[in-house]
Amino acid sequence: MPPPPHSRAPLARSTLIKMGVRIAVVIALTTFFSYLHMLHTLRTEALTQLEQHVSERSQREQAIFLLAEDNLGAVKKALAERIRTLGPEDVGARFDSLFVRLPDGTVRSRPESFDGTKVPGVFVPRGVILDEDMRRRLLASYDVLSWYGPAFHVRFTDAFVTLPEGPIILYWPERPTWVHDAEPGLMVTELEYFVTSRPENNPERRTLWSEVYLDTVSGRSMTSVTIPLDLEGRYVAAFSLDVLLEELVARTINDHLPGTYNVIFRDDGKLIAHPGMVTQAGEEDHMRHIVERVQARQPGQAVLELPERGEYLAMGKLRGPGWNFVTVLPEHIVTKPAFQAARYVLLLGLLSLVLELAIMAWVLRNQITRPLESFTQAADRIASGDFHVELDTSRDDELGQLARSFRSMADKVQHREQALREANEGLEQRVEERTRELTEVHLQLVQTARRAGMAEIATNVLHNVGNVLNSVYTSAQLAKERMAGMRLEQVDRVANLLHEHQSSIGTFLSQDERGRNALPFLEKLGQNLLEERREIISLLDDVGRYTEHVGDIVKVQQNYARAPRMQEPVHMADLLEDALRINATGLTRHQVKVVRQLADLPPVLTDKHKTLMILVNLVSNAKYAMDGVPPTERVLTVKLERTGNEQVRIQMHDNGMGIAPEMLTRIFQYGFTTRQEGHGFGLHSSALAAQEMGGKLTVHSEGPGHGATFTLELPYLAAPPQAT
Repeated sequence: MPPPPHSRAPLARSTLIKMGVRIAVVIALTTFFSYLHMLHTLRTEALTQLEQHVSERSQREQAIFLLAEDNLGAVKKALAERIRTLGPEDVGARFDSLFVRLPDGTVRSRPESFDGTKVPGVFVPRGVILDEDMRRRLLASYDVLSWYGPAFHVRFTDAFVTLPEGPIILYWPERPTWVHDAEPGLMVTELEYFVTSRPENNPERRTLWSEVYLDTVSGRSMTSVTIPLDLEGRYVAAFSLDVLLEELVARTINDHLPGTYNVIFRDDGKLIAHPGMVTQAGEEDHMRHIVERVQARQPGQAVLELPERGEYLAMGKLRGPGWNFVTVLPEHIVTKPAFQAARYVLLLGLLSLVLELAIMAWVLRNQITRPLESFTQAADRIASGDFHVELDTSRDDELGQLARSFRSMADKVQHREQALREANEGLEQRVEERTRELTEVHLQLVQTARRAGMAEIATNVLHNVGNVLNSVYTSAQLAKERMAGMRLEQVDRVANLLHEHQSSIGTFLSQDERGRNALPFLEKLGQNLLEERREIISLLDDVGRYTEHVGDIVKVQQNYARAPRMQEPVHMADLLEDALRINATGLTRHQVKVVRQLADLPPVLTDKHKTLMILVNLVSNAKYAMDGVPPTERVLTVKLERTGNEQVRIQMHDNGMGIAPEMLTRIFQYGFTTRQEGHGFGLHSSALAAQEMGGKLTVHSEGPGHGATFTLELPYLAAPPQAT
């Protein structure tokens, strides 16, 4: 009795295990190297973008500081000239008409005639002696500020002149009562901005920037730029401009690249702007590492790495105050997309492994295990005296050779025993076997052709669906980012604020500063949410349209097995726009400029989705064909027209790599491609689809480097007017 078939199963199982392990190792290595490649590419792109962003931001942010220094240089000359030209006869009566000594011992602008929104104000601290020289300098400073103050106020918070003895002349329209609100004993000469301008602290008499400070009267954060004025070797005045830092800090915190944050600090490490201003535990140590890394950089080095924190730093110098503008990019922002892409590669590899093992198991079962079982059964039959064994001798491999040898052996044994009977029966049996072999070969050829056709259809489906799924993924990601960016938490904050003042809601909304801002804020928030909803709905509409097209692509491929699809009225210009929209993400990424030359044609009868499939393939191929062209020169020209022989002609011309003459006759063949990652079935399936619709797809190129023009011609069948 022969052993059961499962006793021979380990041969197939061990073969599958060994091959599966080898393929799994290849998949793992492929995934690993793909991850390294994508990580390197993404890191390079991210750091280049980061460096460019910081360079541009530094130039923008330093503009106000450079403008301040340039303006101070011009006004310094004007003040010196005014002090020299102002004579004693111009000072006396005019000084008394503008300024008055008050009971607290200070000299200030006359309250009854002073309008701080239009003219400068004067404050002389208590105890300062007003001699003729000081009166002349005070009045000269007042005149120069009257001339230049309004112009400076367009870009700067305020402008002021400080005399070494303590008086200050100030033009600050937002704080017109500053000179009357100041304390009688206030000595601005003791402030840091003026102390650093003294000759002993500034022997080069340079323009200096102060530290960030809070104004004692307004309570606002600012920095001052000061230029000293010396006449005849004596320090006579200092002209200063204040720059409010609120907008700079707000831009630094809120305006940044996705996933990054910005900081500004001085060379000594003192913070100017930071998202948290070092309020969280551990942030102070974090900032110390950033400052030390920036201080230790090599000259000209703009991008730095902070490995202990897993971050990249890009820094720029703000000319003027000399502050450091640094953008911090966490490394996980770069590694996460690479890891996700590698995960998809691994998943597809594992799916391929499972499919390959399933195919191999089927092949082993049909090509190895079953023939061996046939040999075992034949040997048992010969041992029992039955020489009529049936083996597959049509194979050209080792099993086929073994079958033939086995059969020869059986024939010889049987011939020795029944020579005469085998002579007659052998002839008939050989005729039957030959007929059976031919039948089996015919069946195998039919099955092979059927599998080849099914593979081609499946390949077309995957190729076209892949083009559309790229657009679906992009639209879904944009919608996700829009949803994530909606600041709905602000509504909860406003609601809590109104709840806290529920008992006095009217007073709160009309008198409290926060209450007055609540209703405008809610109105703007509502408008913003409506706009975000419209944009998200638009993105989801795109996803729905793309998803519908995926289903229609599959239905198009089913035409190989059933009757042709019914034609429908189609606006060809709209169909072209849909094809460009499906490829919009790739065109933008490849920086391709699209030039449209679309004639206004009435609707025509055609297979909409087959035509769209062809157009999507042509746009995609043109995009890749221009990879060798500089980004600024990549142009795709799309032309739609009606010809004189009742045809609709669509032409797509790119200025890319071109096509060699020997390639023009092969470009529509199945499997032919010039791209390393191409599959060679996009143009093949498009040409077949054009023929099925009664048209044709052709290509023309002057040769390599001269671009290519693909022309799709379809019958012009005017659509009947639709009933209204």
